[in-house]
Amino acid sequence: MPDRLTATEAPYTIGMPPFRPGDSPDFGGAFTEQPGDLSRPSVDCDAQDTAEHARGLIRVLGDDHVASGQWEPDIPEEELLLGLEHMVRLRTFDDRMMKMQRTGLLSFYMRSFGEEAIAVAQTMALEEHDWLFPSYRQPGAQFVRGRDMVSMICHCIGNLEDNVRGRQMPVHYTWREGRFISISSPVGTQFPQAVGVAMASAYRGLDEACITWLGDGTSAQGDFHYAVNFASTFKPPVILNVVNNQWAISTHANLATGGRTFAERGLAYDLPSFRVDGNDFLALYAVTKWARQRASAGLGPTFIEVYTYRAGAHSSSDDPSAYRPQDEHTCWPGGDPIDRLKQHLIGRGLWDEDQHSALIERLDAEVMAAYKEACTHGDLANGPYPPASTIFTEVYEEVPWHVQEQREELGK
Repeated sequence: MPDRLTATEAPYTIGMPPFRPGDSPDFGGAFTEQPGDLSRPSVDCDAQDTAEHARGLIRVLGDDHVASGQWEPDIPEEELLLGLEHMVRLRTFDDRMMKMQRTGLLSFYMRSFGEEAIAVAQTMALEEHDWLFPSYRQPGAQFVRGRDMVSMICHCIGNLEDNVRGRQMPVHYTWREGRFISISSPVGTQFPQAVGVAMASAYRGLDEACITWLGDGTSAQGDFHYAVNFASTFKPPVILNVVNNQWAISTHANLATGGRTFAERGLAYDLPSFRVDGNDFLALYAVTKWARQRASAGLGPTFIEVYTYRAGAHSSSDDPSAYRPQDEHTCWPGGDPIDRLKQHLIGRGLWDEDQHSALIERLDAEVMAAYKEACTHGDLANGPYPPASTIFTEVYEEVPWHVQEQREELGK
């Protein structure tokens, strides 16, 4: 009997990424899919009417940064400029927070580098009263909804003004006023939760939609299938996004699906399903607006694969050079979401490089001022921190006797 083949000798190896450290990454050049390839179906279409949309790629911005095709959304100029500002704000915020983590001022951090358009464009396409069930890389939705940056940094530090009183890890934001539901470390739980809240909204006759995101790796977990099955059965107003950013920490996306695209999974559950360029602000906005209109019409859920690339590390604890080429993200045919929208606005005469440089400078000063103010409420090294007694508060409406007894034993 011959010896077992090694991974490099085997003709087909499950889950192997296309490139490893030391390789020269090549994604095949520019996308072959063009902005005008796919039609914009009516919101009352059947799932199978979107089969080509699940296998193709919805784009609005071409390689020349010009918008075209049926999916081109009608967005006021001031909204486009605001979208660019939100994305630049998020990247600037992330960069500063990472520098602070590296110098010991924060314990842990996760960036959205390369994925800024997703949360910003999709949240801008929703109504203010819609519910957000995020994963790790959607903090930009909070900027769209107007959350104070100082509050976000206080949470990351875990000081006295942390709105979750130290109950969550840094960057596991939650914000009641913005309907931004707590990020969960057991990734995937947000999918069935979003479906459940959407079912409740429909039961109460409210014009509310829920949107949720999870990653390509998480889509291999049971929570994904539970949620999509309930969405298929009960038809609630929910928008289900699988963010295919190519990497689940250190495992490649091809370990999470045996199909050609993640979007095709939605077809199997009889859901309208779309695969959209996740670095194209206009395409993301347009598809999400379509899904929101469908939800408002009482026609049920929409399934979206957001096709993008995680340009940075998974978190501040990750070293991607151990599993992929260091320059791999620069070869991604989707380019950079901020640069693509910037070039589109420049082409329309609405923006220029000097304005962009001034915006970056202004937002960097905004982030630094927010961090200094947040530290007046306590810093990572010295506190003060939320008191131990907070483990007994804000959980039960009526505190059970045994919990009250434990609090009394604590003496606080």
